Amino acid sequence: MFSRRTLFAVASVALVSACASMSGPKTVADTLAANPSLSTLNGLVVQAGLAPTLQGAGPFTVFAPTNEAFKAVPQKTMDALAKDPAMLKDLLAFHVVPGKMVSADIKAGPVKTVNGASLAVAKAGDFVTVEDGMVQSANIAATNGVIHTVDRVMIPPAKK
Repeated sequence: MFSRRTLFAVASVALVSACASMSGPKTVADTLAANPSLSTLNGLVVQAGLAPTLQGAGPFTVFAPTNEAFKAVPQKTMDALAKDPAMLKDLLAFHVVPGKMVSADIKAGPVKTVNGASLAVAKAGDFVTVEDGMVQSANIAATNGVIHTVDRVMIPPAKK
Protein backbone atom coordinates (compact mmCIF):
# COMPACT_ATOMS: atom_id res chain seq x y z
CA MET A 1 0.00 0.00 0.00
CA PHE A 2 0.99 3.60 -0.47
CA SER A 3 1.62 5.81 2.51
CA ARG A 4 -0.31 9.04 2.98
CA ARG A 5 2.89 10.95 2.33
CA THR A 6 3.38 9.23 -1.05
CA LEU A 7 -0.24 9.82 -2.09
CA PHE A 8 0.01 13.48 -1.03
CA ALA A 9 3.22 13.90 -3.02
CA VAL A 10 1.72 12.32 -6.14
CA ALA A 11 -1.44 14.45 -5.83
CA SER A 12 0.63 17.61 -5.34
CA VAL A 13 2.74 16.93 -8.42
CA ALA A 14 -0.40 16.25 -10.49
CA LEU A 15 -2.02 19.46 -9.27
CA VAL A 16 1.05 21.57 -9.98
CA SER A 17 1.40 20.01 -13.44
CA ALA A 18 -2.25 20.69 -14.24
CA CYS A 19 -1.95 24.31 -13.13
CA ALA A 20 1.24 24.81 -15.13
CA SER A 21 -0.38 23.48 -18.29
CA MET A 22 -3.48 25.68 -18.02
CA SER A 23 -3.24 28.69 -20.25
CA GLY A 24 -3.61 32.03 -18.60
CA PRO A 25 -5.37 35.09 -19.95
CA LYS A 26 -4.45 35.99 -23.52
CA THR A 27 -4.06 39.26 -25.40
CA VAL A 28 -6.27 40.20 -28.34
CA ALA A 29 -3.56 38.97 -30.74
CA ASP A 30 -3.17 35.66 -28.88
CA THR A 31 -6.94 35.18 -28.75
CA LEU A 32 -7.24 35.75 -32.51
CA ALA A 33 -4.43 33.26 -33.12
CA ALA A 34 -6.10 30.64 -30.92
CA ASN A 35 -9.51 30.85 -32.62
CA PRO A 36 -9.74 28.56 -35.69
CA SER A 37 -12.67 30.54 -37.17
CA LEU A 38 -10.46 33.66 -37.22
CA SER A 39 -7.41 32.11 -38.90
CA THR A 40 -7.70 34.24 -42.06
CA LEU A 41 -7.88 37.44 -40.01
CA ASN A 42 -5.00 36.30 -37.82
CA GLY A 43 -2.85 35.57 -40.89
CA LEU A 44 -3.55 39.05 -42.27
CA VAL A 45 -2.80 40.67 -38.88
CA VAL A 46 0.55 38.87 -38.81
CA GLN A 47 1.25 39.72 -42.48
CA ALA A 48 0.50 43.40 -41.81
CA GLY A 49 2.79 43.45 -38.76
CA LEU A 50 -0.08 44.35 -36.42
CA ALA A 51 0.23 41.40 -34.02
CA PRO A 52 2.67 43.26 -31.73
CA THR A 53 0.25 46.19 -31.54
CA LEU A 54 -2.63 43.89 -30.60
CA GLN A 55 -0.42 42.35 -27.91
CA GLY A 56 0.15 45.83 -26.45
CA ALA A 57 -1.54 47.51 -23.53
CA GLY A 58 -4.71 48.49 -25.35
CA PRO A 59 -7.51 48.30 -24.59
CA PHE A 60 -8.87 47.41 -28.01
CA THR A 61 -12.25 46.39 -29.33
CA VAL A 62 -11.89 44.24 -32.44
CA PHE A 63 -14.77 43.54 -34.78
CA ALA A 64 -13.20 40.38 -36.19
CA PRO A 65 -14.41 39.04 -39.54
CA THR A 66 -14.66 35.26 -39.56
CA ASN A 67 -13.10 33.02 -42.19
CA GLU A 68 -16.55 32.81 -43.81
CA ALA A 69 -16.68 36.62 -44.02
CA PHE A 70 -13.35 36.69 -45.85
CA LYS A 71 -14.62 34.06 -48.34
CA ALA A 72 -17.25 36.61 -49.44
CA VAL A 73 -14.58 39.19 -50.35
CA PRO A 74 -13.83 39.13 -54.08
CA GLN A 75 -10.52 37.44 -54.90
CA LYS A 76 -9.44 40.56 -56.79
CA THR A 77 -9.75 42.57 -53.55
CA MET A 78 -7.84 39.95 -51.54
CA ASP A 79 -5.06 39.96 -54.18
CA ALA A 80 -4.88 43.77 -54.02
CA LEU A 81 -4.61 43.63 -50.22
CA ALA A 82 -1.82 41.07 -50.44
CA LYS A 83 0.16 43.39 -52.74
CA ASP A 84 -0.46 46.63 -50.82
CA PRO A 85 0.63 46.53 -47.14
CA ALA A 86 -0.70 50.07 -46.49
CA MET A 87 -4.15 49.17 -47.83
CA LEU A 88 -4.15 45.95 -45.75
CA LYS A 89 -3.24 47.85 -42.56
CA ASP A 90 -5.92 50.43 -43.30
CA LEU A 91 -8.56 47.71 -43.77
CA LEU A 92 -7.56 45.90 -40.58
CA ALA A 93 -7.39 49.13 -38.55
CA PHE A 94 -10.96 49.89 -39.68
CA HIS A 95 -12.05 46.84 -37.63
CA VAL A 96 -10.38 48.06 -34.42
CA VAL A 97 -11.77 50.64 -32.01
CA PRO A 98 -9.61 52.10 -29.23
CA GLY A 99 -11.04 51.22 -25.82
CA LYS A 100 -13.04 48.27 -24.60
CA MET A 101 -16.65 48.09 -25.77
CA VAL A 102 -18.59 45.07 -24.58
CA SER A 103 -21.92 44.55 -26.31
CA ALA A 104 -23.84 46.04 -23.36
CA ASP A 105 -21.94 49.33 -23.90
CA ILE A 106 -22.76 49.62 -27.61
CA LYS A 107 -25.09 52.45 -28.54
CA ALA A 108 -26.35 53.24 -32.04
CA GLY A 109 -24.08 55.65 -33.84
CA PRO A 110 -20.61 56.08 -35.22
CA VAL A 111 -17.45 54.99 -33.38
CA LYS A 112 -13.98 56.18 -34.35
CA THR A 113 -11.68 53.39 -35.50
CA VAL A 114 -7.91 53.12 -35.25
CA ASN A 115 -7.62 54.06 -38.94
CA GLY A 116 -9.40 57.36 -38.23
CA ALA A 117 -12.68 56.61 -40.03
CA SER A 118 -15.99 56.05 -38.30
CA LEU A 119 -17.72 52.69 -38.12
CA ALA A 120 -21.53 52.55 -37.79
CA VAL A 121 -22.63 50.34 -34.90
CA ALA A 122 -26.15 49.63 -33.67
CA LYS A 123 -27.87 47.41 -31.16
CA ALA A 124 -31.39 45.99 -31.09
CA GLY A 125 -32.01 43.76 -28.09
CA ASP A 126 -29.15 41.26 -28.06
CA PHE A 127 -28.30 41.84 -31.73
CA VAL A 128 -25.36 44.06 -32.59
CA THR A 129 -24.61 45.25 -36.10
CA VAL A 130 -21.44 46.82 -37.45
CA GLU A 131 -21.87 48.61 -40.78
CA ASP A 132 -23.81 45.98 -42.78
CA GLY A 133 -22.49 43.05 -40.74
CA MET A 134 -23.89 41.18 -37.77
CA VAL A 135 -21.95 40.28 -34.65
CA GLN A 136 -21.87 36.48 -34.44
CA SER A 137 -20.07 35.99 -31.10
CA ALA A 138 -19.83 38.90 -28.72
CA ASN A 139 -17.61 39.70 -25.76
CA ILE A 140 -14.70 37.33 -26.32
CA ALA A 141 -12.51 38.54 -23.48
CA ALA A 142 -8.81 39.28 -23.77
CA THR A 143 -6.41 40.80 -21.26
CA ASN A 144 -6.16 43.98 -23.33
CA GLY A 145 -9.63 44.27 -24.79
CA VAL A 146 -12.54 42.42 -26.30
CA ILE A 147 -13.32 40.70 -29.62
CA HIS A 148 -16.67 40.47 -31.39
CA THR A 149 -16.76 38.16 -34.42
CA VAL A 150 -18.67 39.55 -37.40
CA ASP A 151 -20.00 38.02 -40.60
CA ARG A 152 -18.69 40.77 -42.91
CA VAL A 153 -15.39 42.36 -43.83
CA MET A 154 -15.94 46.10 -43.61
CA ILE A 155 -14.23 48.18 -46.30
CA PRO A 156 -13.07 51.58 -45.03
CA PRO A 157 -14.17 54.69 -46.89
CA ALA A 158 -11.70 56.10 -49.40
CA LYS A 159 -9.31 58.63 -47.87
CA LYS A 160 -9.67 62.14 -49.16
